[in-house]
Amino acid sequence: MKAIGLICEYNPFHNGHLYHIKKIKEMYPNHVLVLVLGGYFLERGDVSLMSKWNKTKVALDFGIDLVLELPLLFGVNSSDFFAEYAVSILNKAHVDKIVFGSESDDVEFLKSIARKQLERNFSDSVKKNLSAGNNYPSSLAASLGVKLDSNDILGVSYIKAIEKLGAKIEPITIKRTNSFNDIKSSDTVVSAQNIRERLANKEDITKYIPKYDKNLLNEVNYGKFFELLKYRIMTEKNLERFLGVDEGLENKLKKEIVQSNNYREFLDRIISKRYTRSRLKRMCVHILLGILKEDMNATLEKAKILGFSKLGQEYLRELKTEELAFRIDTRANDIEKTSSMVYYILTSDKSVFLESCNKPIQRGI
Repeated sequence: MKAIGLICEYNPFHNGHLYHIKKIKEMYPNHVLVLVLGGYFLERGDVSLMSKWNKTKVALDFGIDLVLELPLLFGVNSSDFFAEYAVSILNKAHVDKIVFGSESDDVEFLKSIARKQLERNFSDSVKKNLSAGNNYPSSLAASLGVKLDSNDILGVSYIKAIEKLGAKIEPITIKRTNSFNDIKSSDTVVSAQNIRERLANKEDITKYIPKYDKNLLNEVNYGKFFELLKYRIMTEKNLERFLGVDEGLENKLKKEIVQSNNYREFLDRIISKRYTRSRLKRMCVHILLGILKEDMNATLEKAKILGFSKLGQEYLRELKTEELAFRIDTRANDIEKTSSMVYYILTSDKSVFLESCNKPIQRGI
C-alpha cells in the first residue's frame, strides 16, 4: 500500500480540513491517509478547542485512515521544530507524499526558499537581523527578500525537514483559499482563527464546520489558565530554566503578571518588537506545563497511535508497528500526561482518562 501524509492541528476541524481530505482522495484515490495530529496545546501556543481524542474521532469519521500523535514537546514549538518531528513520524510511517495547504501553491518556489534557508550563511543573516532587535518572522523575511504567509512558512519547514532527514517523501501543495488572519469572511470555507473568533463571540458556526457533534468542542477557561500561570510565575525562583524564557525576560514576566488582570492583558504587556505573540504564548504554555530548556534534548519513544480505520489497520499490519519506534525517552511522555491533566482543568473534558488506558480509537472494524 502507498500512503499520503498530513500534518494538522484541527482547532477545530472545519470545512477547509474536509476539503483538504477530499482533494487528496481525489488526487490519490487508492492511498492510505496518515495524519500526524497536534494534541491538547498547539504550535502557536493555543489551547485546543477539541481534545486530541475527539479530533481523532472526527478525523477518522471524515476519511483519515491512521492517526499518529505529535507529542506536545515538539508540537508547541517553532515551525522548524514542529515540522522536523512531524515529518520524522511520517517518514517512520513510510508515506510517499506530504500534502499541505499553501498560499502560493507553488512547490518549486517553496523548495527554492528551503534551499536558500539551508545554505550555511543564511543563518548568519537571520542572526544579524535578530541582533538588530527584529523578531524571527521579520528577520526571516529580510534575509529571504520575500515575506511568506503562515502555511507557506510551514511548507518550507516541511521541505527542509525532508531534506535534513534524507526522507524519500514528495511535498505536494493544495491551494489555500483563505488567510489565517482573516476573521471577517463569511464564506463556507474560512480559517480556524475565523471560527475561533466567532465561537468567542457566541456566534453560530454550523455553516463553517462539517456535520459532527458540536459538543465535541470545548470552551477553554482562560481565567483558570491565567491563574495557574500566575501561580507558576510568582512562585518559581528560576523562571529562566523554562523553554522560551530568554534574555532576562523572567524579570519582565514577574513584574507584568501582577499588573495584569487577565491573560490577554498580560500578553499585551510583554509583547515587543522582538517577541511575537505566538512565541510568547508558546513560552507561557512551557511555563504552565513545566517544560524546561533541557527537555529539547528529549527524543520520541514511539509514534503513538491514536486511532485507525479498517484500511489503517491493514496498513499497520503491512508496516509492522515496530517500524514506528523511536529511541526511548520518558520525559516526553511525562509532559504529555501533565498536559492532559491541565487540559482537563481548563476544559473539564473527560477524555483525559483515555490517556491512562492508551487504547487507539477504531472505526469500521
